Amino acid sequence: MSIEIKNKIVGYEVVSKEEKASKDTAAAEKTNEAAAEPEPAKKTESAEIIQMHEKLQRPDMLLGSTYKIKTPQSEHALYITINDVLLNQGTEHEIRRPYEIFINSKNMDHFQWIVALTRIISAVFRKGGDATFLVDELRSVFDPRGGYFKKGGKYKPSLVAEIGDAIECHMKMIGMIKDNGLDDHQKQMLDAKRKEYEAINCKDVGASNNAATADSSSNASSNEASDFPPNSMLCSKCNTKAVISMDGCMTCLSCGDSKCG
Repeated sequence: MSIEIKNKIVGYEVVSKEEKASKDTAAAEKTNEAAAEPEPAKKTESAEIIQMHEKLQRPDMLLGSTYKIKTPQSEHALYITINDVLLNQGTEHEIRRPYEIFINSKNMDHFQWIVALTRIISAVFRKGGDATFLVDELRSVFDPRGGYFKKGGKYKPSLVAEIGDAIECHMKMIGMIKDNGLDDHQKQMLDAKRKEYEAINCKDVGASNNAATADSSSNASSNEASDFPPNSMLCSKCNTKAVISMDGCMTCLSCGDSKCG
């Protein structure tokens, strides 16, 4: 069989039969190795990530958490139930998001506005997006009749604000809000300041300590709600009656806020 050469010949060599056989064997081995190697896995399309939106169908079962609120303004407690939906269940993108909220109580005085509030909040939950703004909006509601102190010295400006606290607690639990609380070092520092403050006050009382004890026992009911020194002031940052003055510096024993930095 003749082969037509169209290009210019620039060199040549004579190949023996042995060299040709070895080259053919090497080529065959490379072909076999390439065939033996497994084919690279084909990239599979990533599964669609489902986000929270208002057209999402409600599952037959939702995970729920109930929070109890007891205020001094009513003898009946308020029960807040928040139901969550699991999105992308069983995948690495699985998240838990609030879907609806219910508020129930034996006290029917606030029935109308509570029903309206739960429907609006549930609609915001189902709309999707960042619903954490609800916490700040509810906390900014003040009761014209005045707020109240909870056990531990925490001031609540209104019942609506306390509902906001319950929603924040739930959002922290499911990971929507990061808990930026005090670390162990800050807690130890505040505990040391509190002990130092109480020790200084005990020395200042001196001989009148017995009279102060009698007076404190008579006012036990008024100081029972606070976990901080009885003469503490209200903190403008965390709304807790825990601000004391030490070394000319106003410091909150609850959140660590200080005028001295």
